Amino acid sequence: MSVLYSVMAGLAVLLLVLRRCFPNLLHDFIYLLKGVRVVARLRRFRGSVPCYTVLDCFLDAVQKQPEKKFIIFEGQTYSYREADRASNKVAQALLRQGGLREGDTVALFLGNEPLFVWIWLGLSKLGCTVSFLNHNIRSKSLLHCFSCCGAKVLIAGADLHAAVEEVLPVLMEQRVCVLLLGESCDTDGIVCFSDKINAASDERPPISLRSNVTMKSPALYIYTSGTTGFPKAAMINHERVWMASHLQFMSGVSSSDIIYICLPLYHSSGFLMGLTGAIERGITVVLKRKFSVSQFWDDCRKHNVTVIQYIGETMRYLCNTPKTDRDRVHSVWLAFGNGIRGDTWMEFLQRFGNVRVTECYGSTEGNISFLNYVGKIGATARVNMFLKLQQASLIEPRSGARSNSGLNVLLCTGESGLLVAKITNVAPFSGYASIQQQTDRKKLRNVFVEGDLYFNSGDLLKADGQGFLYFQDRIGDTFRWKGENVATSEVADVLISVDFIEEANVYGVKVPGHEGRIGMAVVKLKEGRSFDGGALFEQAQRLLPAYARPRFIRIQVELDVTSTFKQVKVRLVEEGFNPNAIRDPLYFLEDRKRTYVPMTEDIMNSITAGELRL
Repeated sequence: MSVLYSVMAGLAVLLLVLRRCFPNLLHDFIYLLKGVRVVARLRRFRGSVPCYTVLDCFLDAVQKQPEKKFIIFEGQTYSYREADRASNKVAQALLRQGGLREGDTVALFLGNEPLFVWIWLGLSKLGCTVSFLNHNIRSKSLLHCFSCCGAKVLIAGADLHAAVEEVLPVLMEQRVCVLLLGESCDTDGIVCFSDKINAASDERPPISLRSNVTMKSPALYIYTSGTTGFPKAAMINHERVWMASHLQFMSGVSSSDIIYICLPLYHSSGFLMGLTGAIERGITVVLKRKFSVSQFWDDCRKHNVTVIQYIGETMRYLCNTPKTDRDRVHSVWLAFGNGIRGDTWMEFLQRFGNVRVTECYGSTEGNISFLNYVGKIGATARVNMFLKLQQASLIEPRSGARSNSGLNVLLCTGESGLLVAKITNVAPFSGYASIQQQTDRKKLRNVFVEGDLYFNSGDLLKADGQGFLYFQDRIGDTFRWKGENVATSEVADVLISVDFIEEANVYGVKVPGHEGRIGMAVVKLKEGRSFDGGALFEQAQRLLPAYARPRFIRIQVELDVTSTFKQVKVRLVEEGFNPNAIRDPLYFLEDRKRTYVPMTEDIMNSITAGELRL
């Protein structure tokens, strides 16, 4: 008996020592087990004939739990069976319309609503690839996004009729089939599709229509901002869909949970991490057209939501609302997403209670992703075996910083570096549709050894001595505002289309109390012309979504450039928008007056104090 006591005491001491020396050992072990399970599942899905996709997972859920609530939207509830039948009607209507076959691409131009889900499911049942168009884009950007993915059909929401009409002549020249989700339409070249869906059969299409789909087949095109001035279409195959869909499983979501999705479904966060993740778990989705800070917690309480998604901005918005006695009256136990600052994270927990926050990292097109499954405040990820298997590294971002051998320098703990991940068969980089040059720009060659190939994330991260990674900033020609990536060259193109602007240099500047960077531009006026704030406002409002419109305009006689004629941004970013520090004429976008007004110290103080909404 004494031997048994000794062994038990030894084990207890060992556990205490391990806990002290390796405080996250249990978290690491559980995460490892979950990761192994995901790998095994994907191997099984890949080996089935035809391959097992998220669509098949949905159909299995229809079989197992037909009456379970799938989507709750604006007072209406749709079961898994009802969603299946609704998507069957979409697929049958498309078959009757003609012209579509397995492997074709269809562009979907629609906001958050159940019909978005029905159309995606219906197209998947036909073996088609779906291209998700941001419903905020217009004109040339809309045409570019539609064309670059090789789509043959455009399906658009009724509220986007005007945007479609603007580009309709070009679409008709390309013999594109345009389907409008409305009851009536008098425009030549546009087919009213809603009545055709309503009249279609709800019989499920035969699986033979998608018999050639593999894990490597394109499932989606999701757009990400780029230096071309237009969004880039990242090709997402079925394997990538599955990988992203397992995030909820890795975060501990179970089949009894209810998730609240208010992020755009055309984004990878809302669709892959949110919707398809919910399908993988077989749970109920409370779908919202868009994020509403005033309705957020009331919706969560009304529908007994247990899981929420966020981007850094949404968490800050929630923390900025007036405090109430009901702040902790909710059933939410998990919040997952990306971009939350450490101070916002801490404030959220203190105010809204014991909610587990799982910060994630990844890009739509990238070959690397990870999450902070430990819950360490402020950290982006926990370094573990899977991260090492992805062969991710932090390197000196400046091209001149190389070792004597000419290869990049691997940074030490505590230094900020560019995150790169080796491109392999296990971690491929599929790139962008129809833009090989942009795909090549994301590849780094000869990083550590001659002949190696790495994905350039474009992000600066920092590692601490405890095995955690921290996001620092984005580099390159995009900045992030209100959860959206803004391409500086696209904004600049809009600015110089105004008849009094000759040159424009667009960049993002930090605003106290806000995540990301807000848009600002320095412009050079054409000789003999004066600045017209009203005309610039009208052009920006017509051609740019709200998050991309520059809030501040700075006027210079000449724009600074480098010896290679590249626009200088660093000094401009550092100077910001303080009228007391900038001698150049400075203007502020005033929405209520529909113009750009001179920037004053009073406006600056209101922004700094958080009194002026941006």
